Amino acid sequence: MFQLKRFSNVLVLAAFVALISAFSVSAQRLQVPQVSQKASVMQRIGLSDISITYSRPAVKGRKVYGDWPVAAPGEGTLDNQNVRPKNAPLVPWGHVWRVGANEATVFTTNDDVLINGQPLAAGRYELAAVPSKDGDWTIIFNKDADQWGAFSYDAGKDVLRVKTKPQRAKNRSELLTYSIDGVSEDSANVTLRWDKAVVPFTVKVPDVAAKAIARLSTVVAAAKPDDWQTPMNAAGYARSNKDMETASKWIDQSLKAIDMVIAAKPNFANMSRKAQILLAAGRNQEGIAAGEKAVVVGKGDSNVKATDIAALEKRIADAKAAKP
Repeated sequence: MFQLKRFSNVLVLAAFVALISAFSVSAQRLQVPQVSQKASVMQRIGLSDISITYSRPAVKGRKVYGDWPVAAPGEGTLDNQNVRPKNAPLVPWGHVWRVGANEATVFTTNDDVLINGQPLAAGRYELAAVPSKDGDWTIIFNKDADQWGAFSYDAGKDVLRVKTKPQRAKNRSELLTYSIDGVSEDSANVTLRWDKAVVPFTVKVPDVAAKAIARLSTVVAAAKPDDWQTPMNAAGYARSNKDMETASKWIDQSLKAIDMVIAAKPNFANMSRKAQILLAAGRNQEGIAAGEKAVVVGKGDSNVKATDIAALEKRIADAKAAKP
């Protein structure tokens, strides 16, 4: 009886612990509307994705930037609104700021990038800054992306710090806003705007074409034996980026695949595709020969549209007229 009672007590205790754990998990997951609401901005550069997730505080008539009213040594964060002196600025000069509200502002990149020319490895980072009254701001990328704001900021976990020159806007931005503009093939400009401060930095993806070709290699290698489109399209990208050796290899793979399709079901459509692949690759003599065979087959098939045959004949004529 004693052992049964003891076993029963253990069960009750286990159930109580499980219940408390469930309440704890539920409490951690509980979300209520925030005054500074969450937002995100994302941009693809080449095949690389960068994003910033942040919460957007509003000015609401408050003093945003300024000197701290009492001495505060070092650059440690003064973001804690619960201990902020009356009339103190939201963002003190010379101290670490979480460049947002609530949780840490998070910068994510799935590829290695350059920030203002300095290398940053692929990863997920807290984005912070040290604003300056008169000079450049310092933009910080810190490994601790899951902290609340910058309350537990540790400079020892900084991965990268870069300088950037702030600008002053004519019009006030009531809500803190990030934008990604000036997007090119390999770079983009990230800009933070709040109140009248405009704070930019650049993100550049080095070797965009090389990275794209490396990824295409994986896709082409996995293509089915009769898939002629994947290697053909990949070859077009490689050729446009002057990687002629890779382009030639992928064209050969595309031709091998279309030959397999033709062998299984020879018709005008498949044979004209082979001609188009060859002509697009600059292999005009082979393309002309393949095209002429396709025209003969097409004219003998009543289901083939005359306009399609005429279009291929024009392509062949253009290839013949082109200089070798």
